[in-house]
Amino acid sequence: MLALDCQLKPALPQKVFCRLWASMGKLQSKLRYSTYLYSRPDGIIEERVQTKASQEYIPAHVDTVSVVAALNSDLCISGGKDKTAVVYNWKTGHVVRRFIGHEREITKIACIPKSNQFFSASRDKTVLMWDLQGSSQPRQQLSGHAMVVTGLAVSPDSSQLCTGSRDNSLLLWDVGTGQCVERASVSRNLVTHLCWVPREPYIVQTSEDKTIRLWDCRGLQMAHVFPTKQHIQTHCEVSVDGHTCVSCSSGFGGEGCEATLWDLRQTRERMCEYKGHFQTVASCVFLPKSAALMPMIATSAHDSKVKIWNQDTGDLEHSNLQVLSPAQRQVKSPASGNGD
Repeated sequence: MLALDCQLKPALPQKVFCRLWASMGKLQSKLRYSTYLYSRPDGIIEERVQTKASQEYIPAHVDTVSVVAALNSDLCISGGKDKTAVVYNWKTGHVVRRFIGHEREITKIACIPKSNQFFSASRDKTVLMWDLQGSSQPRQQLSGHAMVVTGLAVSPDSSQLCTGSRDNSLLLWDVGTGQCVERASVSRNLVTHLCWVPREPYIVQTSEDKTIRLWDCRGLQMAHVFPTKQHIQTHCEVSVDGHTCVSCSSGFGGEGCEATLWDLRQTRERMCEYKGHFQTVASCVFLPKSAALMPMIATSAHDSKVKIWNQDTGDLEHSNLQVLSPAQRQVKSPASGNGD
């Protein structure tokens, strides 16, 4: 499942949340209805329900899309297995530009705030810097990792870039010169994602060792390690005010499969958990406050569901699947012919 790896800012309309997916290009409209049934361990059957007319785009990629990021309120950037970064206007469906330079799949994209520049990371162990208004060739090529690059984070002042990898290391780069200025390595720290805390010198990092770490970019020293979870931490996101972060877990059959809210201030304690997915939670994001009356968190998972949670209470507010209990409906299998 495509990770919701875009920083949704208040300037972006709420509809972008539903459109930042793997297909883009010429705009089409379509009415969808699916009778797919998903059996949960607790005996409840979940069934997709009829949706309103959705807007779709002719694919701009020829293979799986791994990541989407927002460059500004109109333009988004996607990357994937076809080794191409595509800049497109999500409002019109027009592809603006393609950037080709990586030798293997693009894994992460990070945009430089208030600019036309962005970075792409890849399984080819490199990070490339691109300029929407510049040459078709990358402005910089950053090489320093021994394995796939799995984390990218740009500092709030756009002067530094932090990269992470499955080689257990984090590297800190000077954006202006393209030079590596700091390096840190922790045994078994297979990085899965990085986020820079707004207005702070701190970087949040998730890992396959089930740990969330907080790094101080001043010397790239580890500032804090949050309590170890029971499953791999797949993704993290920091709130706009920098007070909290949310991480999400791998899992199966409802074991694990949760998102966790952490306090980044003095206590640095666990504040809330969001449980309801039944497979690995791939991504999590804070929704813009202007889009809801209460603070909300969205999660996407390998169970093909996106869920919206009340950030403070952990209550499930919205899901893209309707939940029907056996008492509410006769359980039907797809082979029965009754799933219309």
